[in-house]
Amino acid sequence: MLTKDPFKCYFLFMDFTNILQPGLKAEASDTVSDKNTASAWGSGDLDVFATPAMIAIMEKAALNAAASRLPHGWSTVGTEINVKHISATPRNMKVTASAELLSIDGRALNFKVEAFDETGKIGEGVHSRFIIESEKFITKTEAKKDKISQS
Repeated sequence: MLTKDPFKCYFLFMDFTNILQPGLKAEASDTVSDKNTASAWGSGDLDVFATPAMIAIMEKAALNAAASRLPHGWSTVGTEINVKHISATPRNMKVTASAELLSIDGRALNFKVEAFDETGKIGEGVHSRFIIESEKFITKTEAKKDKISQS
C-alpha cells in the first residue's frame, strides 16, 4: 500500500544500516522500589529487584539506542531475549542497564545487554529487536480484535 506522504514512502525502502551501526549504545535506569520487586511482579516471593524488571530496563536501554536514530513514525519491538540474572539487588538501590548494538541485518537488531547496581554487574545477555513502522504495526495488531469478533 502506497502512502500519500512522500517522505514516509522513502522510509519504506530505507537501508537502516545508514543510520544504525554496531557500537551504538544507550542506557536506562530505575531504582528498586515496592513496585519492581520479585514479590510485586509475582516472579518470586522476596523483596529484591525482579528479573522481569531487570529485563524491562535492558529492553528500554536497547529501545533508547535505536529510537535516538530512527525517523519519526518508526520504532522497534523486542523479539527475543536471553539473559542471566546473576546478583540480587535490594530496595532503594539504583539499577542501570546498558545496551550496545552488535549487529544489524535488514530490520533485525541484535544487542549486548548488561545491568548493574551500585555495587557491580547484576545481569547480562543478548536481546533482539525488530524495526517497525509504528502506525502500520498498531493497525495490524488491532486487526486481531476483528478476527475474534468474526468468530
